[in-house]
Amino acid sequence: MPKVGMEPVRRAALVEATIAEIGAEGSLDVTVGSIAKRAGVSSGLAHHYFGGKDDLFLAAMAHILAGFHDEVRDALRNAETRRGRLDALVRASFAPSCFKPQTIAAWLNFYVMAQTSPRAEHLLHIYRARLRSNLLHALRPLTGKPEAMAETLGALIDGHYLRQALRAGAMGAPEATRLTLDALDDMLEAQ
Repeated sequence: MPKVGMEPVRRAALVEATIAEIGAEGSLDVTVGSIAKRAGVSSGLAHHYFGGKDDLFLAAMAHILAGFHDEVRDALRNAETRRGRLDALVRASFAPSCFKPQTIAAWLNFYVMAQTSPRAEHLLHIYRARLRSNLLHALRPLTGKPEAMAETLGALIDGHYLRQALRAGAMGAPEATRLTLDALDDMLEAQ
């Protein structure tokens, strides 16, 4: 007989195990069995809760995106100026909870999955639209080219994740933050 109240705990454990397993393998070449083993549950229970590996991975990415949303919300809460909002967005993008190896591996695989999965593409669209909207809101009073700058900043952020995923010993969050903020300074000064 199933233990009452355990479903949320087990679902959360499976989501965390999915992120950890993808981080360990560096790809989606993981099995529901290996994820379930890491989570301490049976593969049958993992299939019961999520259906399959794609569903598990999408739940893991939704969890990662919710964590990123929380980082952005908390960072923006203390931003008092438009420039402060930009700095907060960049810092949240490279927050320790977001810029750790297993999360970065999940992001890289998420980008790949979004090429063929409409559900993954939809989640990616939501992330990009929210980031773009936040950047535009802060950039509009500071520049005559807010759309171009927002696209450039989004590409810089994504690029740091991509580089971090593809090479061992890549830069850490502080350096990625500094380089992105330096590029933002250069763009604003070039006006």
